[in-house]
Amino acid sequence: MNEYTVLNDVKLNFDEKGLIPAVVQDSNTKDVLMVAYMNREALEKTISTKKAWFYSRKRQKLWQKGETSGNFLIVNQILYDCDEDTLLLKVEPKGPACHTGNDSCFYRKLFSSNNQEDKSSIDGQNIDIIYELIDVIDSRFKEAPEGSYVAKLYKGGRERILKKVGEEAAEVIIASMSQKKSDTIYEIADLIFHLLISMRYDKISMEEIMIELKRRRK
Repeated sequence: MNEYTVLNDVKLNFDEKGLIPAVVQDSNTKDVLMVAYMNREALEKTISTKKAWFYSRKRQKLWQKGETSGNFLIVNQILYDCDEDTLLLKVEPKGPACHTGNDSCFYRKLFSSNNQEDKSSIDGQNIDIIYELIDVIDSRFKEAPEGSYVAKLYKGGRERILKKVGEEAAEVIIASMSQKKSDTIYEIADLIFHLLISMRYDKISMEEIMIELKRRRK
């Protein structure tokens, strides 16, 4: 370990390569967005610019998050752990943190205890069904298999797709007015499905929708 003194006489322990791991957390949602490494220069630039800088072990060079994508990480606070060898950056992300377009690099599940409440699940059904439907819609657009309802809508173009969205929205209103919950659930699912078709026709990603929804929290 290489001891390094930073602001306020805080001493941090960098590894033998002069690096320290940095966990990045969304200040608002508390979600862990990514994990990267910093060297002394990256840490100093992060503190001075209030934007996250890291050191790429693969490219052997300093890099600023968002320098090519525009998805900067505005740093609100930097904490360090009890062993003084790991940093926690609390940030305000200006777009997806992951290069895949996901908000967080930790978007794939390896294990989940049955006793642990899963925020990404609703009544046991994982919200990933939305992404599965998007994959199906994209494949139907591309492959246009005979007999496919989605492919038929796509062939009809924007006007036909938007007409269906309008029809399904009206069905939701009618079902809700009837106050029959099962019918309302069915029609809402229909509307969401057709909204996904419209969204993908315009090449809008789910991540872009989520970013916009997050703005509504303010």
